[in-house]
Amino acid sequence: EHYKHHWFPLVPSKGSGYRCIRINHKMDPLIGKAAGMIGLSHERLFQLLPSELTLWVDPFEVSYRIGEDGSICVLYESPQPGGKAAKQLESRTSCKEEWRIGRSSPSKSFNMMTVSS
Repeated sequence: EHYKHHWFPLVPSKGSGYRCIRINHKMDPLIGKAAGMIGLSHERLFQLLPSELTLWVDPFEVSYRIGEDGSICVLYESPQPGGKAAKQLESRTSCKEEWRIGRSSPSKSFNMMTVSS
């Protein structure tokens, strides 16, 4: 509902600034609202998430960056209608693999939050 008038599947990058969710030592209101709906306090949320997190929610792709200098990683990707493949960031080892082998790491240590339904 929040993105209703800022969602353009035919031009996925259009409106991406509006759909950017940001935690920069301050909680993004949208994340705070969602956390409250499931019973998480802002204090607990700050314990679970990194102090600097950027999340881009675009049609067909959700990506994130931890810290100001972190790598941009794809969290979710789906095929575009008509069989078009979603745009690849770069043809290289995935962020998860880079982290695992130590070439890239978040700027600060953090606890991982998992959500299940």
